[in-house]
Amino acid sequence: MAWITQAIRALAHHLCAHESLVKEWCSGPGLRTFAERANRSYQDRSRQDGLNHRESPSRWHRGSKKNGPQAIGKSRGGWTTKIHLVAADARTAITFALSPGQAADAVHGRELLAGIGPLPEPLYLLMDKAYEDNETRQLALNFGYIPVVPPKSNRLNPWLYDKAMYCKRNEVERLIRRLKGFRRIFSRFEKLDVLFLGFLTFALIVEALR
Repeated sequence: MAWITQAIRALAHHLCAHESLVKEWCSGPGLRTFAERANRSYQDRSRQDGLNHRESPSRWHRGSKKNGPQAIGKSRGGWTTKIHLVAADARTAITFALSPGQAADAVHGRELLAGIGPLPEPLYLLMDKAYEDNETRQLALNFGYIPVVPPKSNRLNPWLYDKAMYCKRNEVERLIRRLKGFRRIFSRFEKLDVLFLGFLTFALIVEALR
């Protein structure tokens, strides 16, 4: 077989003596130009992350891009969303709002109180320790509330509060627990706040009618 291979190489070199045997002399200039153009287009497409050759974003995903506020933030427990709630009892919510997991509670608590406004007569306001800062308690007093909230352990001048009245704060905790019974709310299937708030409103209506 060796002498046959040598004869073929000699014949090929005799037919095209001016060209090297390793050169792609069989492809003309037009074919080389087309191949270079195809290579450049492949490189341009490959620059898009996550896309393979001859692949582009689908028309469905381009049309359903989600834009809008998303109250999702990273706290010690991971990526979470806080629900700030003002409730009348264990089944009746007055107002609520969302915030990212790392946001301060007191700021959003004051916004909820500002949305309700002043009261015609004094009313007890039972608050968690996260809302026990001076500014929030003063705002509650200005609106006619009687704030009932235990001071934090690092307070230099702690105050006295009605412990028997504060025990009723478990009603709002029970309402939050009922909301977590809805898997769509517990896992937060919706990324946009407007959709998540809609399902929260629906769940609160269901709980109020039970």
